[in-house]
Amino acid sequence: MKPTLPDINAAAATERRPAYNLSHMHTFERIKVHQFEDRRRMGTAAAAQVAARIHALLQTKEEIRMIFAAAPSQQEFLEVFRADASIPWHRIHAFHMDEYLGLPADAPQGFGNFLKDRLFSHVPFKTVHYLNGQALFAAAECARYADLLQGGTDIVCMGVGENTHIAFNDPHVADFNDRILVKVVDLDEACRRQQVNDGCFATLDEVPTHALTLTVPALFRADYIFCMVPGPAKAEAIRHTLYAPVSEQHPSTILRTHPQAELFIDKDSGALL
Repeated sequence: MKPTLPDINAAAATERRPAYNLSHMHTFERIKVHQFEDRRRMGTAAAAQVAARIHALLQTKEEIRMIFAAAPSQQEFLEVFRADASIPWHRIHAFHMDEYLGLPADAPQGFGNFLKDRLFSHVPFKTVHYLNGQALFAAAECARYADLLQGGTDIVCMGVGENTHIAFNDPHVADFNDRILVKVVDLDEACRRQQVNDGCFATLDEVPTHALTLTVPALFRADYIFCMVPGPAKAEAIRHTLYAPVSEQHPSTILRTHPQAELFIDKDSGALL
């Protein structure tokens, strides 16, 4: 399935900086950028914005569908979000955006397990749909999950990797015009090293080399995207996200072309702006 995208060929050929000092909230191209003093304030504000959008959508829809990222960068957002008793969780169908291949079913590094521990087991979602990283036939699992996603997506809550990946769409496998919604990918070394830097694995050799991921179009077709990216390790990625030409070389740059995308950063991740 192809996303409906603006003309990315019109992007500038070189990185450029806006003429303002990024702080609080600014709109850069089409993306709203919110910057906060620390990651706790960032997570709290992001959770409030997502909750407000949920309430607004449920004024006109009986149920909505949401996709979540599993990463340490989402921790503060998830803590505040799951504690919001005003959200009608029973009207929300939940998905996650990627999963390692080959980890044991109970591995804490598994993204489904991460989200179960930090969100899915805390609130009564209507349904929770897990990607199965232990599936005997990965292609069949991709097709199964893609079928579940066919009903569309209202909200995506996501992060950006150190190499600017979104989900597990690393630069060498990202395709803004992927015709499928879920695929098997090999992970580049920068992506795998991030998992070690984040404390998820002790050594690079322990990090799986392949994963299942929602494709860029699967994420981009959501009506609303909320992207939470705190911490000093993400400063270079945020600089590229906002200033680099829109291309698969820096997958997160596609967020600048989405009609309803919001980026939440802290002082550290915004240090190079």
